[in-house]
Order: sequence, then structure tokens, then C-alpha cells
Amino acid sequence: MKIEAIHIRNYKVFQNVRLVHLPKMCVFVGANGSGKSTLFDVFGFLRDSLTHNVRQALARRGGFKEVISRGETGPITFEIKFREGKGPLVTYFVAIGLKDGIPIVEKELLKYRRGQTGKPWHFLDFSEGRGLAITNESDYGSPDAEMKRDEQELDSPDILAIKGLGQFQRFRMVSAFRRLIEQWHVSDFHISDARPSQDSGHAEHLSSRGDNLALVTQYIWENYPDVFQSILDKMSQRVPGIQRVEAIETEDGRIVLKFQDGSFKDPFLARYVSDGTIKMFAYLVLLYDPNPHPLLCIEEPENQLYPSLLDELVEEFRGYAVTGGQVFISTHSPDFLNSVELKELFWLVKKEGFTQIHRAEELTLIHHLLEEGDSLGGLWKQGLFDGVHPV
Repeated sequence: MKIEAIHIRNYKVFQNVRLVHLPKMCVFVGANGSGKSTLFDVFGFLRDSLTHNVRQALARRGGFKEVISRGETGPITFEIKFREGKGPLVTYFVAIGLKDGIPIVEKELLKYRRGQTGKPWHFLDFSEGRGLAITNESDYGSPDAEMKRDEQELDSPDILAIKGLGQFQRFRMVSAFRRLIEQWHVSDFHISDARPSQDSGHAEHLSSRGDNLALVTQYIWENYPDVFQSILDKMSQRVPGIQRVEAIETEDGRIVLKFQDGSFKDPFLARYVSDGTIKMFAYLVLLYDPNPHPLLCIEEPENQLYPSLLDELVEEFRGYAVTGGQVFISTHSPDFLNSVELKELFWLVKKEGFTQIHRAEELTLIHHLLEEGDSLGGLWKQGLFDGVHPV
């Protein structure tokens, strides 16, 4: 899946923000408090709303009044345009408001167009827990086909229709979009969570905090040996000296990570390995996932990593964007930006309490300075992006 456009209204600092023509890898810079984390939280909010409901997703963020943009009454709206491969452009829209003080889904649409000029099919059209859903999706694509829609009612108006109907295979398009949201990965990686041993069990994907790293390592090693060898090869290239990584089950039934340094006879337990080594290994496990996420959102990947590794890390992220899924990254590092292409860079600036997002490639001056040999990170550090300061 590739997200091509996002329109956010009344969500925290994003009173009215639209991003279009998004590349496969997007890098966001901005001063502290400008909204980088909030941008990624849009995806976390939608995933939480799908996993639970809108009311609980809002409660996790302090409630409707804390989430809605200052001075606004609603609704909070999100519109996401995305495409699967070479398929049609799909639009998902949701509006969230209050009714009698209770959060509800005021409007929810999922639609796409037949060809360039055909009339859009609304596969899903709901308001306050009631609406219509197409039941003859197999006829989609036929120019003469007419939509057949059934009326549906959800258990509560704070439930997303893509959750309620996405459980039923006859609503194929809705089910597919639901799975995409469920597979989005918003990283909140913590080194301290990745180090300890874990109870033996099963985990196929790295969690947002990285606290199941040992279990995922064991899963890939046992089920995808070729992928695991690729991770080790990359690890030895990125972190010289590391020859082998093992997930070992201890006598008391726990899984621990051991790193083998070629200079020493015995391997090191994860708790004795540097933060940078653990973090690079975790990123490689995430990026070489045999079943990649359609979207990764990663904040400040440069933390704990030596600056010379950042060029290689950008290369890994870009490779994932080509073969795996889309990647959104926030950073404060000029060294990281030096490996980013101008078309991939966006900057956030806060004006009168609300955030605007701009494309770096729209700045003619930046184009000229790069052509003269300046570095992108250096230009950012000098403050040549209006309103952005590297703090």
C-alpha cells in the first residue's frame, strides 16, 4: 500500500493540513513541539480506533476536548488516499464528533473510481452507526454494473464501520482496508525493553516498543533461515565485529539474545551490548520482516547510533520503501538528512498555534545551494528552512 495523500482537520495542532503526492519514503523535520509526533499519532489513533473504538482511542489521549484543535468544536476528520500496487486510487474518510457529550463517528466513507472518469463507488457509506455497504464487489470494473447495497447497523455509533463490517469476507474491500490499518507499525522503540530476556512464546512481528525482540529473532531464525542470514550479513556490515546473533532458551524457559563478537571466544548477553548495536539489530529485524508492514512510522532513529551509521540506515529504510512498504521518519539529525533526497524531505512549522507542513523541494534556494555542493543537513542546521530550528 502506498499513501498518496493525507488531509487532517482539527486533530491537535493540525487544524487544516493536507499532504499530497507523497513518496515511498518521507522524512519530517521540525522544532520540538511542531507536531512530528502528532503526525505519526494520526496513524496510531486510527489503529486504536479500529482495535477498540473511537471513544477509547480518544480516552487514551485525554478525551475529545484534549484532542480537538484549540478553539474548534469539531468534527475531527481524516481523509487518506492510497493505492495498492497499480490499482485504483482509494479514498477513506472519517469524521468524529460529539453527540450528547459522547464521541461518535459522524461520517465514514470508503470509495474509489472506475477508471479516470467513472463514477466513484462508495463501498461503505455510514453515519452514526448506520449506513450502506456494497455487496456485489465482484461486479466492480464492469462499466455497466450497478451497485447493490445493503443497509447495515453497528452495535454502537463509536465503532468504525471498517471494524464492524471488516470481519465479514463478503465485504472484501472493507476487509482489505481494515487489515492494512491493523498492520501499520508506529514505532516507540525503547532500548531498555529490548534487552531483557522474555518468557518463551511466539511472536512474528516486532512490537512498537521492541520488547519482544528475542522472540521475533527466534521466530525468523527457525522459520526463515535465509532472511535471518541476510540480517546477520547486514549486521556484520553495519556493526563491524558482530559475527552471529542467537536467541537462546534458558533452563527456566526464557529467551535471551546473545551477540558473538569475533574478537572474543564467548558471546555477550544483550544486556552487555551497546545501545547502538541493539538498536541497529532491532531495525534490521523490523526492516527484513518476511511479511513487511505496509507503513512504518519511526521517530528519531538516530538516537544511540554513531553518526557514520546513519547513511547506511537511510539506505536500509529506502530499500524497505522500495520492496516492503512506505516509511515515514522524523529526525533532528543533520547527519541523517545528508543522506536524504530533497523530494523525500518535509518540514513542519508552527504558526499562531497550529502546524503547517511544507515540501523542501518547493524551495528554489535549497535547490541552488545543493547544486553548488551544500549538504541538506548543513542547510537545515543553518536555519534555511523557514521556522525550523535544529533543537
